[in-house]
Amino acid sequence: MDRILVSACLLGRPVRYDGTHKSSNDALLDLWHKQGRLVSICPEVMAGFPTPRPPAETESGKSAEMVHAGLAKIFEDNGNEVTGQFLRGAEIALNIAEENDCRFAILTDGSPSCGSTYVYDGTFDGGQIKGIGVVTHLLRGNNIAVFSETALSELAKLIKN
Repeated sequence: MDRILVSACLLGRPVRYDGTHKSSNDALLDLWHKQGRLVSICPEVMAGFPTPRPPAETESGKSAEMVHAGLAKIFEDNGNEVTGQFLRGAEIALNIAEENDCRFAILTDGSPSCGSTYVYDGTFDGGQIKGIGVVTHLLRGNNIAVFSETALSELAKLIKN
């Protein structure tokens, strides 16, 4: 049975930066949960961030690939640089995925950790850009397919019973 790494906030856990969740009421996610396929993670909490915590974004004009290469940083809106913690969270997520033989992941879009189609633009004004987070970058680089919470039907086509 294929295992799927999943953002804990999508399962109703209040681990987002603002102390909320982003529960998905998708029937596929419910089915996979009942089948025992899901492995829940929050890379930011696992890296030691509190909940709630200040919002964080990758430097404007920079990418997750650049963060991993040491060419970009992630900052909180108060100016604190938190790149190391985000990279630590990505490593923890990868280790958990590998330990549980996860070939797939469903991660919350927008996050500098978990974004898989878009992230925030680094200006802290709500602007979004096409891009990925540091967890998505690391997982994809290790042959784990990452999907946003809005692409579950695409993932369903790849899941084996």
